[in-house]
Amino acid sequence: MVILTAVSRVAINFGRADQQELDTVSVSQMRRYLEEGHFPAGSMGPKIEAVIKFIDGGGRRAVIGHLNEALPAIKGETGTHILPD
Repeated sequence: MVILTAVSRVAINFGRADQQELDTVSVSQMRRYLEEGHFPAGSMGPKIEAVIKFIDGGGRRAVIGHLNEALPAIKGETGTHILPD
């Protein structure tokens, strides 16, 4: 699954001094970040929920990345890659 958006990587603490971009993350870690409120409903939240549903349904990898970086994201050069546990 590939989700293209306006950012190169998903981040926790978005817009704060301690913002951290995520490279490769397990689905359980993304679920925890979602539960902690890192991904608002009107922004990254629905994308993360879709990825979790995809992986829980048997998907092997999901990538969230910038629209202009689709091919590098698919190749693993950029984007946030979410994998099963």
